Amino acid sequence: MKKVLLAFSGGLDTTYCALYLKEQGWQVHALTVQTGGFSPEELTKIEAHARALGVASFEVADVTEQYYDTCLRYLIYGNVLKNGTYPLSVSAERIIQAITVAEYAASIGAEAVAHGSTGAGNDQVRFDMVFQSMLPHAQIITPIRDQQLSREAEIQYLKDRGVSMNFEKAAYSINKGLWGTSVGGRETLGSRDALPEDAWPTPVTSTQPQQVSLTFEKGELTAVDGQVFDHPALAISHLQTIAQPFGIGRDIHVGDTIIGIKGRVGFEAAAPVLIIKAHHLLEKHTLTKWQLYWKDQLAAWYGNWLHEGHLLDPTMRNIEKFLTDSQQTVSGTVFATLHPYRFALDGIESAHDLMSSKFGSYGEMNKGWTGDDVKGFAKIFGNQTAIFRAVNPS
Repeated sequence: MKKVLLAFSGGLDTTYCALYLKEQGWQVHALTVQTGGFSPEELTKIEAHARALGVASFEVADVTEQYYDTCLRYLIYGNVLKNGTYPLSVSAERIIQAITVAEYAASIGAEAVAHGSTGAGNDQVRFDMVFQSMLPHAQIITPIRDQQLSREAEIQYLKDRGVSMNFEKAAYSINKGLWGTSVGGRETLGSRDALPEDAWPTPVTSTQPQQVSLTFEKGELTAVDGQVFDHPALAISHLQTIAQPFGIGRDIHVGDTIIGIKGRVGFEAAAPVLIIKAHHLLEKHTLTKWQLYWKDQLAAWYGNWLHEGHLLDPTMRNIEKFLTDSQQTVSGTVFATLHPYRFALDGIESAHDLMSSKFGSYGEMNKGWTGDDVKGFAKIFGNQTAIFRAVNPS
């Protein structure tokens, strides 16, 4: 029998894929990729479900730290928020999952790789592009997309074969990972309505202001409230447990999908939003204006290209080197105060702070130049405009 590796989440679509592929004569191997969104109990249930379906093998690949190392660190370095709002919670995760599936498929000698994407979203493109780049000779099988299956048709197929699982569709589709949780439902299908309070996975239970400190070393979060972590992914998870109960990082993202239509999705990403904003504040104190300017240009392109599935593009490695190099002086501690549904950045402490009183205090006193120096500077700095207006009087 030929081997097919199935990217398996245990939901309706991948459950259908597992049985359908078996009936088509494939030896089905299932892989669940952990990127910080599954609890140990959830992984145990997914494995039991996969084995009950009769897969030839089941594995969990925990790539949470690799997810940070190869992707999230650069989103932090670049302060990437798509359309000024969205920290790429799902799009970044999907690319890492696809790469992990491709690597595992190659390791077991699979002739084909399968995923449960429909034909209506971004994920199908992300998975397909990674697979065709990393597994050029493997067949890509997408039963849900290819057969244009409705949810009802999938359920009937599984019931006919005696599959026991919860077929009730949840009111909201939830996807949880290290870099945030997406929330989709009836309200996000249109442009008008907000998500109700009970749609958000994490209820707001913290109501009193709380101060928190975030310590960065060369752009990476290494400590929260003085507690040092062995890996930034652990610091992110810890900060999430502190900030998420405040309802911080909730928003609805509206953007252009890869397939050309507009999409709308809710998300809660307390730690990612807080980290990006704190990191950006630290950069404003420790980088020059032109470092900040060019970082903004390259980071916006990097984030969009990642969102559209192109993490494997060699241009991304070039930009990652620039972003990494830009972080050499981005070290220090950022102080914030958390409130229900919002936070305030109070200030920073850094040995690399360029806002130094040794050179002057803005709007108060200069110490590094004289008034005559400024007169000469202003004359030369504005010289070209003065010449233009003299030649072209209005």
